[in-house]
This record gives sequence, C-alpha cells and structure tokens, in this order.
Amino acid sequence: MHRRTLALFPVVAVLVCSPQPHLSAQTAPPPAPRHEVADTYFGTVIADPYRWMERPVPENPDFRRWLERQNGYTRSVLDRIPGRAQLAERIRRLDDAGTSAAPLSVEGRRWFYLKTEPGVDNRKLYVRDGSAGAERLLVDPDALGAPNGSHFSIDYLNPSPGGRLLAYGLSLGGSERSVLHLLDVATGRVLPDTITRAQFPVVSWADDGRSFFYNRLSAAGDTNPAERYRFNRAYRHVVGMPAEQDVEWLGGGTVADVPVGPDDFPLIISTPGSKYLVAVVGHGVMNEVTLYTAPRSTAHAASTQWRKAADTADAVTSFAVQGNDLYLLTHKDAPRFKVIRTDAGTPDLARAAVVIPPGRAVIQAIGAAKDALYAQELDGGLGRVVRVPYDTGKPEQLKLPFDGAVDFPVTDPARAGVVFRLQSWTRSPLWYAYDPGTREVRDSRLVPRSPVDFGGIESVETEARAADGTVIPLSIVYRRDLRRDGSHPALLEGYGSYGITLDPFFRPSLLAWLERGGVYAVAHVRGGGEYGEDWHQAGKGATKPNTWRDFITCAEFLVKEGYTSPAHLAGTGTSAGGILIGRAITERPDLFRAAVPQVGVVNALRVEHEPGGPANIPEFGTTTDSAGFRALMEMDALSHLKPGTRYPATMFTAGIFDSRVEPWQPAKMAAAMQAQATGDRPVLLRVDFDAGHGMGLTKAQRSAQLADVYGFLFWQLGDPAFQLAP
Repeated sequence: MHRRTLALFPVVAVLVCSPQPHLSAQTAPPPAPRHEVADTYFGTVIADPYRWMERPVPENPDFRRWLERQNGYTRSVLDRIPGRAQLAERIRRLDDAGTSAAPLSVEGRRWFYLKTEPGVDNRKLYVRDGSAGAERLLVDPDALGAPNGSHFSIDYLNPSPGGRLLAYGLSLGGSERSVLHLLDVATGRVLPDTITRAQFPVVSWADDGRSFFYNRLSAAGDTNPAERYRFNRAYRHVVGMPAEQDVEWLGGGTVADVPVGPDDFPLIISTPGSKYLVAVVGHGVMNEVTLYTAPRSTAHAASTQWRKAADTADAVTSFAVQGNDLYLLTHKDAPRFKVIRTDAGTPDLARAAVVIPPGRAVIQAIGAAKDALYAQELDGGLGRVVRVPYDTGKPEQLKLPFDGAVDFPVTDPARAGVVFRLQSWTRSPLWYAYDPGTREVRDSRLVPRSPVDFGGIESVETEARAADGTVIPLSIVYRRDLRRDGSHPALLEGYGSYGITLDPFFRPSLLAWLERGGVYAVAHVRGGGEYGEDWHQAGKGATKPNTWRDFITCAEFLVKEGYTSPAHLAGTGTSAGGILIGRAITERPDLFRAAVPQVGVVNALRVEHEPGGPANIPEFGTTTDSAGFRALMEMDALSHLKPGTRYPATMFTAGIFDSRVEPWQPAKMAAAMQAQATGDRPVLLRVDFDAGHGMGLTKAQRSAQLADVYGFLFWQLGDPAFQLAP
C-alpha cells in the first residue's frame, strides 16, 4: 500500500451572501427533433414527440449524433466553470488515496476478490491463500486490449469448490453484457471455455469442480433488444466442452411441473456437502421466489423430478442449505422477516421450525457455514451479524468493532465462521472475519484503512415526519463546525424501490463536497427496505407517491433545521431513483435549486418497453390495465412537466451502453425540459460513451463524473469560487 499525504484545499467560509448563478451567453443545447406520436390509455391521450429516440442506438444514428452534440454542449459549459479543474484534481487524489476490495469469495483457503489500488484505474482480480497469504494477480482487464479506446470490466467471480478453477465475467465499456470465462487458478491459464450472453449467470459449481450450473440469456436478444431478457434458461456446463453442447435443465416448457414464464429467471443451485439441488425461479424484479428441491442422485436435466418447497405466496426471498436442512428467509406474517428451517428432501413450510423469530431488526440476508447459520440484520440503521449455532439453535449477536453498515457476508458450508465488510459514513470499509473457535471478530487485513481523514466530519441519524404522520429516517453528514444558518449547499439523495436500503458508506471523494461546507443527506424513503417489507410495499405501484413525497419531507426538514435553504438545496437519485427526483422537482420545483438524475427512470410510462422493462412490472405496474396505468402515469416525471414553470437547474447523466435504464430515458426528459425552459437555469445532458449503468466505470471515469456533478452543483448552489463570469 502506497500512502501519500493529502494536502487539503483551504476550507471556504460559510456562504452567507452567495451570488446567484449566472449562465453567460453561449450556444444553446441542440434542440431535439419532434415527431408527433400519441398513445391513448383508457381514454387518456399522452403525447410522446421524442418516441423516435427509443430505437436502439446502433440502428438510430440520428439519436447518437444528437447525444454527441448534447454532450459537447454540456462539456462546453462544465469545463468553463471556475474551480472545476481544481475540484477534479482533489476528487482524483481522494479517490486514488486508498485500496478497496469487493466483492469477496472464499473457497477453502483461497480468497478471491476484485481490488483497486492507488495509481490503478480499473478493478483487477486477485487471489491469496488465506487472508494473510501472498497475493497473486489473476486477471488484469486493462491488459486485454479493449477495442476503440474502450475498456473491459470484470462483472463477477465464482470459484469452484476448493478454488481450483474460477469463472468470471467480462464486459466491454461497462455494459454488463458479460462473456463468461474460465481460469485455472494454479497456473493462471485461461481455459478455452467461453460463454456469451452470461449477464446474470449465478454460477453454481458441482462438488467435483468440473461442471457448473448457470443462467444464459436468449440468443434472440442478439438481434432484437426487446427479447434480451426474455426466455432465458438454466444450463449445465462441463469444463472443456463447447457451450453449444451445454444441456438445458430449466426454462419455459423444459419441465412440466416447474412453470417458467417468459420474464422469469430460472437457476439451479448446488451446495457443497448437500445431497439436494435447489431450483429457483425468480419472477422479474420480485423479491419473492419459487423454490424446488430434488435429490442430487436422481437429478438429470429435464427429467428431474422437482418438489416444490415454496411459492411466491410463502414470501421467501432468500435461502441457504446445510446438509439436509433448507433455511428460508421469509416475510410471511413477519414484515421485518424471519428465518425458518425445513427438510430439503421433504419440505413442509407449515411445519417448519423458526430459527430466527421476527423482531425489531430487519433480517436482510442469511448464509450457512460449517458451524452455524449467519444472518445480516439492519437495526435502526445499523448493521448487525447474528449467529445461530447448529448445536444449540440459540441466536447470538456478534460484537462488532464499531457501529456501521454490514455488507457482503461470506459463508461456506465446508468452513466455519463468516467474513463480512463493515464501514460507516466516517470510517473506511474493512473486511472482518469471525472465528468461532476464539469467538473473536478480527480485521482480516485484506485491505488497509483508508488514509483519507474524516476527523472533522460527523454524521447524525434523525427523522422527519411526513404529512400522513409516518416518520422517515434521514441521515445527515456535515462538517463538525457547520453553522445551521441555511447558507450551505446541500445534496439530498434517495432511492426507494425494490426494498433496497441505502446503508451508510465511506466514500473518500465525498470529502471534496463536505470540506467546502457542503451537507450530504440520505432520505430513507418508503419503497426501500429500511423497515422491512411493509416499508417496501408503502412505496410500490399505487403507493409510489409516498417515495417522492417522503423525499420532499426530508428536504423540508433540512431547510427547517437550518442545514440549507431552497436556494442552496439539490436533489439526486440514481436508476429507479430517477422516479423519486424526477417527481420531486416536478411536484415541488420551488424547493430545489438544482437536481441531478443519474441514469434515471424519468419516463415511467415507457419502462416496460425497455429490454428489461417487463421484469419490472411487479414493482411499478403495467399500462395494459387501468390501475397500472394510473400508477405509472403518476410516477412519470416527463408527463408532469408544465410549460412556463421555472424548474431547478438540472443535469441528467446517461451511459450509451446502459442495459438497465436505456439512454433515451434521460434524453427524452432533457429534450422536453430544454424545449420548455423558463428562465436562465441550465438543463444539461451528460453522456458517457464508454459506460453503461455505472457498475463497470473505471476510477478515472467515476472521478470525472463526480467532478462534473459537484462542479455543476457548487455553481448552481452559489459557491462564489464556481461562478461563471457575466
């Protein structure tokens, strides 16, 4: 680990009398052509003049050229902001100061992980023998020679039992459209096995380490993007055999007793040491799955006799297997979840034993180790790890080194203990290992502590009360000497979909915002999972307005408590969080001075027409029924734009290879806002032409994007050092 001393920029004094942002005369953003199209939904006519953008980019050169011109205009604006270059360098140095490693997989004594170090731009794949063993580089994506100045990203890693072989996914330009490769760990030799269309394979190795099960997308998606995520199937691959000879085990029509719909995701899971296989049928983005089991000895492709263990009505969202025991995480009659156990051979949920009863904490994940079942919990915003020894069955909470967020818990049925990552708003993430022999949680020393000092920063966990009386958790991070006089730039972030939580995290580059007197806050709105399944259901489909109204409530709290004021307040949301920020600024444009929807869903009415759209119907609804249309119409920020309204200054971001939220989503909203703009507040569209949804960004790309976001916000929120000359 190369450590360097970080010289902080001088801290700007409190901004009491900030000048108003001014956009000097310059070439306007290129207008988007309009082709009048209208849809009628249950008697309601919706105009959609930018429908032409929805054609796939490779077949839509006019859209690509317009995106390039938009991005050129955006760069001409952002690059002229005073202070941006220095800010970018500060962010780069902060991002490059420490070492990060995630995810982690442990097989036998071998630890596999993706890591970035100071001076290295892209994640590389490493292995070491034990947490303290010598480290060895296995895959360097930058050495693979990506074409046309692009880059390769490593999307996932799955070692075989004992860690002799490794499956990993590579995609171009952060697209996540992965190609699965195999590698011999001892020699570092890449095997000839190559499997395309392996974006979400969930590789599950057989005990012998010579074959594995995986999910593969349909070949129809290669020529028709609308079919990309439909009719995918589960296969078994034998190492050394061509992928074209892989045998199908599960898919639509494969097994009569296991129905798989066109938008379902079938998987086969093999757990080392167990006599049973588990078939999983995921239903789009639903958290609840359908499970089947079968004896490994009698299982054979399509002729396997599967026995149903749980259906969606059983509300099972995750499972673990240890020997003959099947552990299920379920929210049935337990909004904050419980863990039950049944026999994998003859599953009977009506007689299942309760292993971890429902309580105050939300149970988020479970994993089976050799000695015990381990559970990750969220209790009042703090992460917990619970251990249930097989011999006593009595849950016990591990004593953690500090209060923070727990993620990536790693267990192995053949190995005792658990490994997990722990971090907080002000403490860098470290990987900890629990040893049941010594009953100690220790630093694995996989990565060193970050040298970035958050000593002058503090965080508070507080609550804001919504109009209906619901209490909304709110995290606020700021400089310890901050005066609550309403003068500070503040950035409020939210998400609120799929039951996903926004846990505390340590981001060194956030210091570039905080040290200038900025406030960073996270609204834990309904639709997320902070308080379990009830919290999720309260911001889903017809109840989705709670999501952005909770966000508005938290924004009002920040203003009322003096952290900021509407003249200095910005909001942001990413991906499905685009619904939140898009509707917040269209419902309360007076409350926000700026907004940054990042690769966001802002045209919810058209979500189901994206390649991944049908899978999202369980979360958001469908326009094919009246109730679904009404819900989606309410979520659709684009449809709520009103001519003559002075909206916040807005910068949309998009990735040209985005396979989750197509770039036309932010593009349509940006075009409409630019066409209806009132006043001098800018509407920008920032497009990355070597990126997807964001998972595969290099360190340099992330730093450049954050410099643009912070620079834009400091400009618009009134920081004197970032104002354009009149």
